Amino acid sequence: MPPVVHDQFLPYVPRLPERPAAAVTRVVIHCTELPDLATAREYGERVLYDSGAGNSGHYYIDRDGGTYRWVPGTRIAHHVRGQNADSIGIELVNAGRYPDWFDSRRQTMTEPYPAAQVDALLALLARLRGEFPNLRRIAGHEELDTAMVPASDDPAKLVPRKLDPGPLFPWDAIVPACGLERLR
Repeated sequence: MPPVVHDQFLPYVPRLPERPAAAVTRVVIHCTELPDLATAREYGERVLYDSGAGNSGHYYIDRDGGTYRWVPGTRIAHHVRGQNADSIGIELVNAGRYPDWFDSRRQTMTEPYPAAQVDALLALLARLRGEFPNLRRIAGHEELDTAMVPASDDPAKLVPRKLDPGPLFPWDAIVPACGLERLR
């Protein structure tokens, strides 16, 4: 059964560059590293660029499996540095390292991904494979953005800028079921 996707487009969607569906070749899995969907929305609505746009994934999946589209797949969203033109970003609501993202003592992600969220992700991936004819690959955000930044508690230490979706993401269940090749 196709997933129910709730369209709640960000106000700046018309400012994002358009692209044909054939340009999309991969999906990037993220976690919000925020406490809830409402906080993720606040972050997504922030205008950060001269174009009037901000950072956001295309889709957000809440812990209960609720699935929301904030940016159409035929628009280029800002979700991973230098990797946006051919990808769709899917954000899973998960606290990650929140609120101390760059504290060297808080680099362990401990929140598991609930079954309802994983099931919704698989349903969404199946839908996207039907909508985007060249979609072939899947990657985690941490595999594409490997930058290190000074730790907030000790600038002499470096910590990963991005760790999502993190070690608790069930790649072993997702990859065989989704029909996409994992990028590492």
